[in-house]
Amino acid sequence: MGFVRLAEGELHYQLEGPAEAPVLVLSNSLGTELGMWDTQMPAFAEHFRVLRYDTRGHGRSLVTPGPYSIEQLGLDVLALLDALRIERAHFCGLSMGGLIGQWLGINAGHRLHRLIVCNTAAKIGDAAGWDSRIEAVSTGGQAAMLALRDGAVSRWFTPAFVEAHPDRVKPITEMLAATSPEGYAANCCAVRDADFRDQLAQIQLPLLVISGTEDAVTPPSGGIFIQQHVEGAEYAEFHAAHLSNVEAGDGFSQRVVDFLSAKG
Repeated sequence: MGFVRLAEGELHYQLEGPAEAPVLVLSNSLGTELGMWDTQMPAFAEHFRVLRYDTRGHGRSLVTPGPYSIEQLGLDVLALLDALRIERAHFCGLSMGGLIGQWLGINAGHRLHRLIVCNTAAKIGDAAGWDSRIEAVSTGGQAAMLALRDGAVSRWFTPAFVEAHPDRVKPITEMLAATSPEGYAANCCAVRDADFRDQLAQIQLPLLVISGTEDAVTPPSGGIFIQQHVEGAEYAEFHAAHLSNVEAGDGFSQRVVDFLSAKG
């Protein structure tokens, strides 16, 4: 693991896999950190040089005053690539990470080979809902993050998965409890303000959209919308709630590997 120094602080990253392999960047969801991709690492690191990082405001990365924007978070990714002298990479982001991926596809497609956006939408939720959450976290601090953790279990995973795999659920939800309230609220602003519905056609690179059938946070309809508005985009759906990479596990990993390894 390492740190890249930005103008305002350090961005935490982890780089694994064969040095000569194509680089795959993994971008975390709101309220998690790079460890959310642990399930994928055995498969991904076999085929790719995997670059995971903690989005600004999360994990061990810098926490700066908000509000943040998806553009700002996308520029952080480009700064990370520049610092590591990576000219082009594959990119896979989930939820908020999927918004970052859309921004990169629209504004910096020349830096990407292929793009995957998971459990996301061109616009996620409504302003009133995000404002309520921002207010709760800004005033409630760490106690509010604990409350969010308890509510996240049912949003992030299906009841059957929670019952069968509590050992896999707990480490992920604890990431939310450990997230900086200031950083979380600032990132909520970024998600609230993002709207790429009218810009999706500008994505001119191979795209895979992944959804979860039981995802109430970003339902499949949002993923299908993205797929229908990007020429040639592929679509896959797994029986999962919001964190399909964790819940669908090997199936998710194999679909990503197949897409990234395709010719053309």
